[in-house]
Amino acid sequence: MLPFELLLSNPLQFFRVEVALEDINDHSPVFPKERISFKILERSDTGSRFPLEAAQDLDIGSNTVQAYIISPENEYFSVSYGTRITGKKNLELILEKQLDREEQAEMSFSVIAVDGGSPPRTGTTEVKIVILDINDNAPIFAQEEYIGKVFENMPEGSLVLTVLARDQDVGINGDISYELSQAVGQTDSAFVIDAKTGEIKITKPLDFEAVQSHELSVTATDGGGLSAICKVLVEVVDVNDNAPEVVVSSFSSPLPENTAPGTVVALFTVRDRDSGANGKISCGLEDQLFFSLRPAYKNYYELVTVSALDREETARYILRVTAADAGSPPLTSTQTFTVDISDVNDNAPVFNQTSYTMYVRENNVPTVFVGAVSAADADVGLNGKVSYSLAAVQAAEGPWCSCVSVNSENGHVFVLRPLDYERLRQTEVTVSASDAGSPPLRANVSVRLVVLDENDNAPLVLYPGQDSSPASSELVPVSAEAGYLITKVVAVDADSGQNSWLSYHLLRASEPGLFTVGVHSGEVRLRRPVTERDSVRQKLLVLVRDNGKPPLSATAAVSALLLKDLSDVRLPGHSSPAPEDQAGSLT
Repeated sequence: MLPFELLLSNPLQFFRVEVALEDINDHSPVFPKERISFKILERSDTGSRFPLEAAQDLDIGSNTVQAYIISPENEYFSVSYGTRITGKKNLELILEKQLDREEQAEMSFSVIAVDGGSPPRTGTTEVKIVILDINDNAPIFAQEEYIGKVFENMPEGSLVLTVLARDQDVGINGDISYELSQAVGQTDSAFVIDAKTGEIKITKPLDFEAVQSHELSVTATDGGGLSAICKVLVEVVDVNDNAPEVVVSSFSSPLPENTAPGTVVALFTVRDRDSGANGKISCGLEDQLFFSLRPAYKNYYELVTVSALDREETARYILRVTAADAGSPPLTSTQTFTVDISDVNDNAPVFNQTSYTMYVRENNVPTVFVGAVSAADADVGLNGKVSYSLAAVQAAEGPWCSCVSVNSENGHVFVLRPLDYERLRQTEVTVSASDAGSPPLRANVSVRLVVLDENDNAPLVLYPGQDSSPASSELVPVSAEAGYLITKVVAVDADSGQNSWLSYHLLRASEPGLFTVGVHSGEVRLRRPVTERDSVRQKLLVLVRDNGKPPLSATAAVSALLLKDLSDVRLPGHSSPAPEDQAGSLT
């Protein structure tokens, strides 16, 4: 019988198949020995039986040995093949007529074994009969069949058992020698017998997995030529000398990280050449957090997923399946499965900041680099390749987006054209980071661009007006004391911060020692009282300077008339002061 298992996949199915092998008559009977010699006393009683080793036929049933015949037939011997003791068939020569050594000292004939095949096959052994003087007691074994057990790991030379035969004769007729023969088909004997003591020993280590039992024949022959045969059955006892084997039928790797729990990753079978408890196998998996073993059929196991996988957390699993037998001590073997987890696009890019603020100075050069955004994607390959772009914005913000650009590869942000702080102080755009997965995943972040002021605007003098013609003059009574407020220079600067901080300085004057200018207020006052030596018409030039680096400046020309009486004097070229509302909008 040849059993095996048929494994089908998609879907997974098992079938047990058994092939029965039908015997044909392809083997002839074979005698253990081609020639057999018997020494028989001349006065042996008719009906005496002389055992022969039966022919062996490897066929079975009716194709095995069915009958024996003697050729050529003679009046002295016949052949018997039947059951006498222990239920086993024995082959014997039967003496039909007393022998007479003086008439014939020797005779020869053939014993032919015939099997039941069609056509039948035969096997032959030559029998030589030597007629002796009387030796009327043949050896007798203490047992017709000996059974011994030996462990398969016993060393060479170990004793299996001892056979014993006795002969009632004395002298040379009572001396017994032993001879060992092995059954047909079992060549290269692993046993040897001591011809004098009958001890049977092994000549090489035995292997239970190769042959579980050995059938031997031992012939005991006395000095007179009489013999007896016994059977020896040596049973090999299994020891746990074979570790379990793991045979992988299928294995899937890499495994997508979105694989559903319960997916079969590997299918394998375990086997052990030992028997009994030594061949009983159990399997275990070291890490059962994400994977487990599931019995499938007989000695088959499935390695399956039991929970969701995440490549970003663990990209590779090294799973060790241990198979152990139930021997003492147990033997184990380990099969390692390396399961790689392949990526799916399940992670959107993530910016390293929730928002970005970048700065650029006004009057910048075109395409100036102002900063960079950065996003990381936990996926790999195309799923983790990030590209950047400006996201769509509301219409109201549209004009400001035209001045900002982002590099799609590295996220560098550029300002494409020069900006003017006095017209645009800040703008905000939305940058989108998108991966190359299918479909792509994206994330947005807000980028605020702040324009920094440069000192690019000089102060502008609002009062006194510098373009009026003729220039107006301030009237100062000659009786005025030191500190008298003559006028105030008013100026503004379009810049911001310290670039718009203004200071006032007296640059030139007709009488420098007569006037003073407030550094921060721009107020023009008398430094000392007016004297008769001072000219009636005084001209001053006031410098207005901002606090930028480098500073920018402007000048304001101021005219003053020193008069004794201001009530009814109207001098040419003098005009009334500017209305108050002219500077009403000034801060």
